[in-house]
Amino acid sequence: MIFPYFLAYMAIGFAAALALFAWALRRGQFRDQQRARFLPLEPGALAAAAPVRASRRARIETAVLFALALAGLACSGALVVFSLAHGGR
Repeated sequence: MIFPYFLAYMAIGFAAALALFAWALRRGQFRDQQRARFLPLEPGALAAAAPVRASRRARIETAVLFALALAGLACSGALVVFSLAHGGR
């Protein structure tokens, strides 16, 4: 029976989503929503700014999030392969 595997997979995904949402709230990702909605309308505001070099911590966070995304894709692929391999039983 494949059903418990899907429940576990969904529960892990939901827990990861909640953890990432809590991380985003702590980091202030949803702050200043009034200004954020007008940013695309400002002519050249982002283009005129000098490029900012990412800090070491930001590069590490990006690498970790990329690794988590790849791990999620790998788990999804493994679950599909497992389901197809054991689906006839």
